[in-house]
Amino acid sequence: MAAVSDPVELGAPWGPVRSEPPPTRFHPVHGANIRVDPSGTRATRVESFAHGVCFSREPLAPGQVFLVEIEEKELGWCGHLRLGLTALDPASLTIVPEFSLPDLVSLGHTWVFAITRHHNRVPREGRPEAEAAAPSRPPTLLMEPYLCIEQFRIPRDRLVGRSRPGLYSHLLDQLYELNVLPPTARRSRLGVLFCPRPDGTADMHIVINGEDMGPSARGLPATQPLYAVVDVFASTKSVRLVQLEYGLPSLQTLCRLVIQRSVVHRLAIDGLHLPKGLKDFCKYE
Repeated sequence: MAAVSDPVELGAPWGPVRSEPPPTRFHPVHGANIRVDPSGTRATRVESFAHGVCFSREPLAPGQVFLVEIEEKELGWCGHLRLGLTALDPASLTIVPEFSLPDLVSLGHTWVFAITRHHNRVPREGRPEAEAAAPSRPPTLLMEPYLCIEQFRIPRDRLVGRSRPGLYSHLLDQLYELNVLPPTARRSRLGVLFCPRPDGTADMHIVINGEDMGPSARGLPATQPLYAVVDVFASTKSVRLVQLEYGLPSLQTLCRLVIQRSVVHRLAIDGLHLPKGLKDFCKYE
């Protein structure tokens, strides 16, 4: 097994062969208003706007993304999903705090990031905040097949959330043409991971629809088990886990890349002589 300080590349095509991490699931310990489905992959807040804190069932491996998709929204509340990591074992909590911010964080060894309607890019060391707050738009429907975060290369395809297209969406919304959703929108995908550093600490990264927001927390204890934290808070009502593959992109994914790069916008896919299932996969799966 590689040491913490060694470069580790989950899924790098020319990197060392590594076993796939186990499927992600929600922990049976969670907030009082959360209901987790029998598969452990969907968490729904059934009442109020709080008591929606959830955890990963297992600690994350270095470079493993705990990825959720927003399935349901609830109008009338102010605030959105919160995401992060904790070195606290969920099974050791006698009571799950009402909020991840500030309640869970105040217990220590917990780092949580509030997702907003705007970009959550975190300023990098030595760069001004204004530069971090103005991310560049991707030039195509789907960017390069891999997302590189420090020493890790992660297949980007499943990281990207896609809206269900409407008849005139391509005319009214530039985000539709780019196939990118706002961070707090329904079907948006948000993930958290940690990247070990040579000094034995780790950086926490948040990924929003296939884009790395930068290290949102530094100095995490890489030698301790780190669990994902998902707070199904306020206007976010239900999330489901999205499973990633860390190897080479599948043939299906590669075919989608070719198709998407050959059309002006997703509605043009409907005019292709392809099976409906493949068309749907190319548009928004």
